[in-house]
Amino acid sequence: MVRVSVCVITYNHEKFVGQMLDSLLMQQTTFDFEIVVGDDCSKDNTAAILKEYQQRYPDKIRLLLQSKNLGLNGKFNALQTFAIAKGEYIAQFDGDDYLTSPHKLQKQVEMLDANPHYSASFHNAMVIYDDNSAPPEEVNPLKKAEITLDDLIGEDELTFIATSSLMFRREEFARNPDPEWTNLSTSGDIPRNIMFASRGPIGYIDEVMSVYRKNRGGASFADNHYSSDFLFNRIQLYSNINKHFNYKYDAVLRKNIATYYYKLLFAKQYKDDYWSKLKFALKYLDMGKPQGERRKEVIRDFIIPPFILKTYSAFAIGLYNLKSKAKA
Repeated sequence: MVRVSVCVITYNHEKFVGQMLDSLLMQQTTFDFEIVVGDDCSKDNTAAILKEYQQRYPDKIRLLLQSKNLGLNGKFNALQTFAIAKGEYIAQFDGDDYLTSPHKLQKQVEMLDANPHYSASFHNAMVIYDDNSAPPEEVNPLKKAEITLDDLIGEDELTFIATSSLMFRREEFARNPDPEWTNLSTSGDIPRNIMFASRGPIGYIDEVMSVYRKNRGGASFADNHYSSDFLFNRIQLYSNINKHFNYKYDAVLRKNIATYYYKLLFAKQYKDDYWSKLKFALKYLDMGKPQGERRKEVIRDFIIPPFILKTYSAFAIGLYNLKSKAKA
């Protein structure tokens, strides 16, 4: 009996997929597990590497090689790997991540077995930047045994769950699939984890057992906070979450949405578009209700029309010059 299906999604991961698979194959368990890899029509050598590993481990690795890219940052590819999984539990994985502990699967299964009320479990992870743009750091500073919905819904991702750290019950997910509105989001993890937490607490293991890699070709770098497409998608996501929970978390989610309207003020698509920036600024002031210098900055830089600022500046300079001449 297969107890765990490790469901991996890959796309252009030829540099990383070998390390990822090796880290899975080194797992020490008292039960059988399978590795199901869905490749989203990679353009590099990823599929060839996967086939080589599958030939070496035919009883352990199954491949789902997509004939075309399914889009949405690999979400539909992930859902298809979940659908063909055989295990009691599913452990999620991205092709550019890897495990650092040979006991990851064993510890999470033991946690879920001992806590049937848990909707899922996760552990700490180390984030590394492939271009060395920042030093490695732990993903979570948590010191609690479980998290709830309140720990996930806030002005931002209050508790970050690395994809490679999550394990959940396959049959429960099949009975309660992601709501249809989640298919509009470029993020699969955020709404899915929130839905898990809505059905029960998520157990936490305070141990670093995997690496979350940020590489320039990965989905994490596709989240461009200066791109209107990404920012509008996040606004839509959190608006849908708000509606799904009947506005129970309206106060905090409005502030969350407001931060994305603020970021739209600096989006490259609206660099010289005063009227769009005015609309975003008014939305931000209404939803975020900033105080002090931030409020003054937004009004000065994005609401007062540029010609008024220029007129005021010219007047102020002229007045200063007159005063200077009078003193002379």
